[in-house]
Order: sequence, then structure tokens, then C-alpha cells
Amino acid sequence: MFKFLKEKLQEGIRRISQKFRDAPLEKKEEPPKDGDISQEKQEEKPEVPIEKKKREIKTPEPPKGQPKPKPAELPEQKEQKTPQPAAQKESPKETGAKQEEKGKAAFQDTEPAKATSPIPAAQENFQEPIKEQPAEEEPKKKEGFFAKITSAIKEKIAMTTIDREKFDGIFSDLELILLENNVAVEVIEKIKADLELRLVNQPIPRLKIEETIRSSLRSSLETILSNPAFSLEQKISGAKPLVICFVGINGSGKTTTIAKVAHLLKSKGKTVVLAAGDTFRAASIDQLQEHAEHIGVKLIKHDYGSDPAAVAFDAIKHAKSKNADVVLIDTAGRMHSNTNLMDELKKIKKVAGPHLVLFVGEALTGNDCIEQIKEFQQAVGIDGIILTKSDVDEKGGTMISASFVSGKPILFLGTGQHYEHLEPFSKEKLLASLGL
Repeated sequence: MFKFLKEKLQEGIRRISQKFRDAPLEKKEEPPKDGDISQEKQEEKPEVPIEKKKREIKTPEPPKGQPKPKPAELPEQKEQKTPQPAAQKESPKETGAKQEEKGKAAFQDTEPAKATSPIPAAQENFQEPIKEQPAEEEPKKKEGFFAKITSAIKEKIAMTTIDREKFDGIFSDLELILLENNVAVEVIEKIKADLELRLVNQPIPRLKIEETIRSSLRSSLETILSNPAFSLEQKISGAKPLVICFVGINGSGKTTTIAKVAHLLKSKGKTVVLAAGDTFRAASIDQLQEHAEHIGVKLIKHDYGSDPAAVAFDAIKHAKSKNADVVLIDTAGRMHSNTNLMDELKKIKKVAGPHLVLFVGEALTGNDCIEQIKEFQQAVGIDGIILTKSDVDEKGGTMISASFVSGKPILFLGTGQHYEHLEPFSKEKLLASLGL
């Protein structure tokens, strides 16, 4: 059911989502958090002192006889050190042991942070700490790596916003799909208003655009289909006999639908009386008589051409005398544009005083069915809707629109030719069939 609408709707949602993703990004500058350092700062900050240290350590020895330049020393170090120039002048040719000691002293001077931890005496080669220094900086390099990942994630989930003008252009695709599938204009406007409220000028993560559109569309349809249905059994318990009048145009399936409702109520233990109020269509009374015999219910009929209001009156009188539970009144099909026949329908309603007036329409007729509902609602007032041939309706626009336009619930769906093929309407099943 609704295979065509489902495919088109999913295609439209994907198309709209792609247009939203192609919209310009709106990047928000967030204040840096504690411990959250950008990649450039993480890479530059540790590297500068490392290179500086390497250059200082690898500086060649000064020519003999000249004092060796020293890096800045801490105040404590200046107090502890003995003057070096005298030692350099009195021994121009230094031994290997003295050169090693001077190399260790130079290394200690270049690392003031570790001055309190002297190098062990057993360490003869002063270049070993140079090899260990990069290993101590590895955790900081790993932070830079994680910063790259964080930056990539932030880029993917960057927010996007759409203004009203761009939204109108984007929504046109979905609007066309809905119109092609017989969705009423009023319903399209409702869906557009809901989407606009949730999407226009609202920051949306780019990865959640399609999810947001689906959620909004489902929410709109839930509201559109929110008219509460009622149970015929509950209505019967409040009035006896419960009088139900069925109206609709020619060929909509009223007579067959009446037979299905009679079968449903009889299966629940209710006594049913049928009234053959369609006295104009050829063989209409015979058709209803055949249904009554198959189901096992009483039929009240007059001759062809008689007053349908009189047939309804007699059927109600009989039901009261037999203490029946329900009276189902069939009426002749009439176009909603025929004023004389609509006036006759008003007369039937006035005489019979039905508790419920149910409109029977064909789901395949689309927007024409919606117009029929409006006209019958205005002429006699309806309390519920039954849509026939819904099992072969691939578009589904009539089912989506009928309840919203009339403000009345859809009670049943005709799904076949047998008496059992009368299915209570389910909003959840409809949304599931649309992939929402």
C-alpha cells in the first residue's frame, strides 16, 4: 500500500536533505576550554625549545684560549659556580677528562628545569640525555594528533542554517511530490508550516538534516491524522437503536460497505436492520437484499421510486419494535454538485434523525474525494469517513487529507470485496507504510 508515494517521499526527503547539506556552513567560534589547545600551538610550543636546546648543545667548542659563551644561568647557579676563565687560561691544552666535565656542565646549564637532578657520575657520554629528550616530548605530540581528530569531527558536525527564501526553493521539490500524490493543498500548507518552524533560521547539524526532516514530517502527519476515532460498539451502548446513515456519490461503494459494517456488527453479537433507501438506482434494492440474506439480517424496503425518507422511517420503527441494536440506512448516490439531490438528503436526515452520518468515498479519486467530503460536510454534516478501494491506492493522498480537511476521523478502510475486508483505520500503520 502507498508504494508509489513511499518511494517518491523518500526520494524527496533525500533531495531536500542534500540541498540543506550544500548550504553554507555557519561556524561558531567557541572559547578554548582548559586543556584544549589547537594543533598549531601544540606543535609549535614544544618544538621551539627542543630545537633551541639542540642548537645550544651542538655548538662547537670555542677556539682555544677564548672564554666559552654561557647561557643564562639562574641566580643560584651563579653563586655555586666557580669562575671559569682562569682555569681556561692556565691550561690551553686540556685533557679528555676535563673536556668531558665541561661538556656536562654545559648540558646542565642548558636545562635549568633539571638543575636539581645532577647527572650520575657513571654517565660518561653527555650526549645520552639528548637522545632521551624527544622521548619525553611524545605525549605532547600525541595531543596534537588528537587535536586533529577533534578538528575533523567539528568540521563534520558543523551547523547550517537556511533562511525563508532558500527554504521555499528547497520545499518546492517536496510540494510537487505531495501534489502528484493527491495530497490536499491545506495539508501541504500545514506540512510546510511545520517544517519551516523547525528548519528556517534554526542551527541544524549537517549530519542530522535528513533525520530532522523525517521527524518533522512524521510529527506533522501525526497532527493531521489526530482526529480521534470512535467505536461503533460504544455508540450502540449509548443509543438503541443506533441509526447510521451512509452518504456518498455514485459508484463509491456505499451498498457493499453497508453490508461489510452489518457483517462486522453481527459478528460482535449486535442485531442489525438494513434500510434500502436507494430507491432510484436500478437493482440497488435487489443487491442489498442479497447481502442481507447472506449475512442473516433484516431488510426493510419499498418499491423503486418511493420516498427514501419513508423507508428510513419504517426501518427505525421496525428496529424499535424488535429491540434491534443498529439501523443502517442506504441512500442513493448523488453528485455533491447536484443541489436538488442534496436537498433530498437533508430531508432524509430530518425524518430519520440519524445519530451518525458516515461518508463513503473512493480513495482512488484523490482530490475529487476531498471536494466531495467538503460538500457533504457543508450540506448535511458528517461524523466519520470510510474510504473504499484503499488496497489498490498507491498514492495515499486521499487518506492523508480526508481527516484534516473535514475535521472528522477515518473509521474504516475497504480493502477488498469480501465482508471481512473492512479494516479499522490505523495512523501508525499509515506512517509505517510511508517509511516514517
